[in-house]
Amino acid sequence: MGRVVLRGGSVLDVRSGVVGAADVAVEGGRIVAVGTGLDGDEVVDCAEQLVVPGFIDCHTHVCLTQTLRDPFELPRSVRPLSAVPVLRTLLRLGVTTVRDAWGADAGVRMAVERGWIEGPQVLISVRQVCTTGGIGDHWTPRVGAVDFFADPAMPDPVFDGPDAARAVVRRMVRAGADWIKATPSGAMASGRGVHDVQFTAGEMAALVDEAARLGGRGVMAHAHGARAAELAARAGARSVEHGTWLDDAAVDAMAERGTWLVPTLSCTQTDPAAAAEGAAEAHRHAVGLAIRAGVPIAMGSDNPVRPHTEVLREIEHLSRVGLGPAGAFRAATHDAARLLGLADDRGEIAVGKRADLVLLAGTTLDPTALDRRIRGVWRNGTRIR
Repeated sequence: MGRVVLRGGSVLDVRSGVVGAADVAVEGGRIVAVGTGLDGDEVVDCAEQLVVPGFIDCHTHVCLTQTLRDPFELPRSVRPLSAVPVLRTLLRLGVTTVRDAWGADAGVRMAVERGWIEGPQVLISVRQVCTTGGIGDHWTPRVGAVDFFADPAMPDPVFDGPDAARAVVRRMVRAGADWIKATPSGAMASGRGVHDVQFTAGEMAALVDEAARLGGRGVMAHAHGARAAELAARAGARSVEHGTWLDDAAVDAMAERGTWLVPTLSCTQTDPAAAAEGAAEAHRHAVGLAIRAGVPIAMGSDNPVRPHTEVLREIEHLSRVGLGPAGAFRAATHDAARLLGLADDRGEIAVGKRADLVLLAGTTLDPTALDRRIRGVWRNGTRIR
């Protein structure tokens, strides 16, 4: 592939939030120059358009669109195969990297890496680990344990006690997990346990320590309630997911420990009436507390709570809840890359970084209806759209 120049457009510096006129030269999958008057073997006219880094969704579920609808009737192969159209959709919307928050196994990641299917780079957590009765413990009083997801690639996620916490991390790592998804609180979707703290301090600390020992992996902690979030932060979890009912003590602990918040606002803000009572207002308040406390924020959608086609609505919600347009773009690019430990490789338009780029109609940072503005997508230097 020769040298491609995106010429004559406006380029967003996501660190500063400043938009300026510049060309971007891409070669060998990397950004090789940013400036004016650049030449290349191929030129893309970007006049009256905005060039931004590829978007990063730090909390999504690419394999659960079909599986959660009717798990009793579907063959096991539906779970990974249903990811194929989802990944293609995300990539064409400019999402070039995702962290799957459970559901995708190592085969899904491999399929993208080897070019068998089209999609963003996928980081996986395999299963959401939980204690007995937690949200990853599939059980009914009529038949007992009902694990719709169990197969050798999706090992048992249930544990009790610190030693078993270490063992469950080892099972996930053996299955290929890049991250460990922990669930110290219940789930809003199930309508129960959102304010419960379902891990002990010893269990949470063991998860974090074992994940760090095994290749420096991070723990992403599903926590709607404040006490579960505080527990996760004090134990050293890399990020708190959702944080719907955070309070001052929780955000203070997160700020002190450098714990990220991935608020997944789409769950409560796109259709507030469908969320738990009071959740939409509480969620906005919680994210505002986190922003004021200096907690770093990264974008995550939690789709398919909402359709994957709506992924970019999360940037709009982040803007409205207090980050503003420039801050929301940063949360979806550079800051998301920082959370995932990928900032040296992507997340901004800078020389040497991976050429994950999105071309938007117009030059405004207004995040409303971003999906309608997409005119081009490049992943690793290859044009997708």
